[in-house]
Amino acid sequence: MSVKITTWNINSVRLRINTVIDFLNAHQPDVLALQEIKCLEDQFPYDPFRAAGYNHIEVSGQKGYHGAATVSKLPQSRMDTQFCPNGDARHVSTVIDAGARNFELHNFYIPAGGDEANPETNPKFKHKLEFLDIMTDYFSSRFTSGDAGQVLVGDFNIAPHENDVWSHKQLLKVVSHTPIEVERLDKLLGTHDFTDCARHHADEDEKLYSWWSYRARDVFKSNRGRRLDHIWVSPALKPAIEAVGRDGFEIHTEWRVKEKPSDHVPVTQVLAI
Repeated sequence: MSVKITTWNINSVRLRINTVIDFLNAHQPDVLALQEIKCLEDQFPYDPFRAAGYNHIEVSGQKGYHGAATVSKLPQSRMDTQFCPNGDARHVSTVIDAGARNFELHNFYIPAGGDEANPETNPKFKHKLEFLDIMTDYFSSRFTSGDAGQVLVGDFNIAPHENDVWSHKQLLKVVSHTPIEVERLDKLLGTHDFTDCARHHADEDEKLYSWWSYRARDVFKSNRGRRLDHIWVSPALKPAIEAVGRDGFEIHTEWRVKEKPSDHVPVTQVLAI
């Protein structure tokens, strides 16, 4: 069985619901993890998703800010997880029933961190690092009892690799690519030897981006992007990405230039369960 998973920071699901449905109709992922939905649970546009065949929906909403939702064709059950030290709506954890086996899907919207990479003077950056530390503690503890199969997805707001940004040297002091953030993310990656799907499939010198600023007049001409959106798998699911190879992974760059686009594009990984 193949399971197609897509993650997308949609930057307001109600504003872009038609775009989302167009994407679902075109690409038919089994599971769509959304971040920055910017609405409460009772404001979420359930009906269009259900009409498109996505009947299993879990939402963590917040008025005007943040928020995450996982919509699925496959049955899913909510997990009781807490990651945000400020109590913001920034994650949804579910168990996906893929028939042959279940796996956990952890959908994250990690804080952006503000403008200054100093936790002593910037509370937003401190919040980001604390969020990452809580994630690291959680998954370190979980894996002491084995690997049930975890997929971590979402807008991590960190571009860790030197070719995940348009200029490694110029962005070393810019939040999202600073050494302190990359070190924290690498520590999380190492809690149970997670595989970063994008970098597993790509050559080391290949530029990969999933976000481009709204400030760019011609997005792809300047091409000053960053890879902020990630899909990771635990070792138990690494064979499931290797079985489909590079063709099973895609960054849907064309969705950055749709009408009224998000500044992020969808990222997809197929699992051969």
